[in-house]
Amino acid sequence: MDLYVLDTPTRVYTGGRSFDRELPTVVLIHGAGHDHSVWNHQARHLAHHGFGVLAPDLPGHGASGGEALASIDALADWIAALLDAAGVVRAALVGHSMGSLVALETAARFPERAAALVLVGSVAPMPVAQPLLDAAAGNRPKAHAMINQWSYTPAGHLGASASPGLWLPGVNSRLMEHQGAGVLATDLAACNAYARGLEAAAAVRCPALLVCGERDQMTPPRAVKPLREALVNAAGGARMMTIPGAGHAMMAEAPDAVTDSIRGFLTNN
Repeated sequence: MDLYVLDTPTRVYTGGRSFDRELPTVVLIHGAGHDHSVWNHQARHLAHHGFGVLAPDLPGHGASGGEALASIDALADWIAALLDAAGVVRAALVGHSMGSLVALETAARFPERAAALVLVGSVAPMPVAQPLLDAAAGNRPKAHAMINQWSYTPAGHLGASASPGLWLPGVNSRLMEHQGAGVLATDLAACNAYARGLEAAAAVRCPALLVCGERDQMTPPRAVKPLREALVNAAGGARMMTIPGAGHAMMAEAPDAVTDSIRGFLTNN
């Protein structure tokens, strides 16, 4: 569906079903250089199992208008505005990579609006290597190749896929190429500059789940400990699940496992 968020046209995928604000709402927030389509499997499943799904293209991404927002803080404010536009008071916030920082900051900034928090492929802080920042600013094909190299497991690079016939790194390249000039660079700079992740985590009061890929090179499970410990005030404490054999692009490499972890957590919270 299409909404106007802060007077800007916004494309929001609803999982193949009409959005019903009377159902428990889940907001799925994509990562840097991506759009809502990275969540297609999870969005469809949740929408057909009792949830109202909002999977937006963030400003300047996919089919949404406007410019890419330059900070995680600004994106968190935008998520709150999205909820207003959809007529939703409270929602579970689910984010991947950059989107996890947006979900985290939104839950901290607007605790009354966060019913639950799921951080997929997340660490805080989330520094971005300078060579990748430089490539995103001046050599997009090189940046895309670097991201693919770090996002997928060796099996994924060799053609393993939960969806037969899809070469996942190739699909990801096309997705990143579809975004406007400067979007990836803006997104990565926002991740690199976001310094209050642990402070934000300490302010979270809703139930929280961390979903990690066992073979994630970008946000490896061993680096998640500070974030998990900072979520000390989350209702029930922060839980952590590791997806066996999956890399950073775990929604594509292990879609069923990621979907099951999210649905199971939200159903029980």
